[in-house]
Amino acid sequence: MTKTSTILHEVSPEQITSLFEGIQNQLTELKQNFEPKAPTEYLTRNELAEMLKCDLSTIHNWCKKGKLHPYGIGNRVYFKRADLESLLTPIGKSNGGENE
Repeated sequence: MTKTSTILHEVSPEQITSLFEGIQNQLTELKQNFEPKAPTEYLTRNELAEMLKCDLSTIHNWCKKGKLHPYGIGNRVYFKRADLESLLTPIGKSNGGENE
């Protein structure tokens, strides 16, 4: 194991402090804006039907019409939760459809 050292010539303590403060500000900004990518969640047909409180035939019809996009591995069929959430749209007024 070798040890290395860095020698700074003609650098004032104020310059070093300023450098570290700049790095600290950049790290703070990065922490505030950092959003980790959430893993993709997949739902089965049964889970999707239960979540939407509808029948499996409705899920099948939505797939045939192209409203839902199924993904499959072998004989298993899955749906991306994010795809479903992007398809859901508000109904009615901008206040969420509540009556005034």
